[in-house]
Amino acid sequence: MPDTDRNAALAMFADLQRQAAAAGVTLRQPPSEPDSCCGRGCNGCVWEGWYAAVDYWRDEALLKLAG
Repeated sequence: MPDTDRNAALAMFADLQRQAAAAGVTLRQPPSEPDSCCGRGCNGCVWEGWYAAVDYWRDEALLKLAG
């Protein structure tokens, strides 16, 4: 899992949470980072699931912010 992808996801969480706070919108907590990766690049790695959860969280947050 490239750190740039992880860092971008964490920055996106912070940005959308700031926007939500400014707009008075409550967002659920972003998904927690996995802590059980073995580092072998497994098919179906826990990071793949995390990135899917990140995408879902972002889409939900954008919907709430839009309206």
